[in-house]
Amino acid sequence: MFQKIGIVGAGTMGTGMAVDLVLHGLETVLVDVTEEQLQKAEAEILQTVRFAPLLNKKYPKMSMEKVQALLHKTTHLEDLADCDYIVENVPENWLIKEPIYLRLDEVCKEETVFGVNTSCISITKVGSATKRPDKVIGMHFMNPVYMKPSVEVIRGHITSEDTVAKAEAFLAQLDKEAIIVNDQTGFVSNRISHLFMNEAAWVVMDGVATPKQVDDIFKKCFSHKMGPLETADLIGLDTVLDSLKVLYEEYQDPKFRCCPLLKKMVDAGECGQKSGKGFYTYSK
Repeated sequence: MFQKIGIVGAGTMGTGMAVDLVLHGLETVLVDVTEEQLQKAEAEILQTVRFAPLLNKKYPKMSMEKVQALLHKTTHLEDLADCDYIVENVPENWLIKEPIYLRLDEVCKEETVFGVNTSCISITKVGSATKRPDKVIGMHFMNPVYMKPSVEVIRGHITSEDTVAKAEAFLAQLDKEAIIVNDQTGFVSNRISHLFMNEAAWVVMDGVATPKQVDDIFKKCFSHKMGPLETADLIGLDTVLDSLKVLYEEYQDPKFRCCPLLKKMVDAGECGQKSGKGFYTYSK
């Protein structure tokens, strides 16, 4: 059983991960580069944990004091030294990820597994930045993390069977199923889903339909719970853009060429739910 989990990155996914860990009574060390982001994440974690039992009765009612006792915030990667398992959630940019893994490899216990919560970057490539590539595994959590029963788990080229077993055990503690796939840029979910979101943006840019019409077709005609543009707003349009860049660079396939409208929106700071505006407008 894992007791202390390190979460690198306190953005949307890192915050969601922390919520799930706290709800399952696991000590959590949350790392980010600024105190401001950590304070913002803590406020969101406290609010989400408070309302989680209303959405699902399996979750415990937790006092603010109990949550804060389990949650440790820090700006120092060195504070992850005694964690049993690490999940990294930083932006989809190799120039950001690589130095983090170089440092994690230095400060973490030799047996600690690194779970890479990446959208598209190869797990084998991430492993190559460490001296423990056999202990690096992809763990593509979906948002909101605590409400999703399954996780796309990606086996790198030399990820060991022991690491796969530990990933399954870790997810079992969170009442989640591991769907294990092999490593190739984008894996399964994002090679497919980002084509949907990107093409949906092209449809809007071409004036074929409004964002609501696009999403209504997928929800009302195909019975999807969310439309592709609602999903893009939830993920973050900047994250979608970064992932499309990785996919295009890897495959050199024009089908992954990013829609200019997405680029323009990100340049304007319209990144979806987290910024208050994307294809839709949200209250902050």
